[in-house]
Amino acid sequence: MNSKNEILNNIRQNIKATYDLPEIAIVGIQYSDKVSQFTETIQNVGGKVVELRQGQDINSVIQSLYPEAKTIASNVSGITIANINPDTVETPYELNGTDLAIIRGELGIAENGCIWIPQNVKEKAVYFVSEHLVILLDKNKVVNNMHEAYREIQFSEYGFGVFISGPSKTADIEQALVIGAHGAKGVTVILLNK
Repeated sequence: MNSKNEILNNIRQNIKATYDLPEIAIVGIQYSDKVSQFTETIQNVGGKVVELRQGQDINSVIQSLYPEAKTIASNVSGITIANINPDTVETPYELNGTDLAIIRGELGIAENGCIWIPQNVKEKAVYFVSEHLVILLDKNKVVNNMHEAYREIQFSEYGFGVFISGPSKTADIEQALVIGAHGAKGVTVILLNK
């Protein structure tokens, strides 16, 4: 017997009583209008929210928001303005210099403005090296809080996911706010009516 098993056996032999864990019902914060709260929270952290209206062309909307973007990466079906597919690059280094990445979010959280993004591209670097992100999100997929979100999140075949909330920010460098140090300088969420 190794020392680890010996220690665990000694502990088990000396436990006098066991207790069931209590039931804890955590509801979390609730909002009367989750989408409005989500929009307000995203704006408070420096992001933008645009609701796609009936009949609007998503590609035209994105081009009007980012007219200067030259290198656009996306593997999202229906996005025709992309000139790089993150699934077809040989290495993630080929995504360096991406002006705009258009990605799909799976779940929005009203409490903190986060969007759950399971990896649905071969090269997840596109989420972090792009100067700007456009996240497409079904507005019916906004939940109240993180408790609800954790019950619903799923991982893709890649086994990776990330919560993104607004542009990247840090104040670690000489206590000065720096935007875009660890990710996108700007994030726009486009709410879709599915």
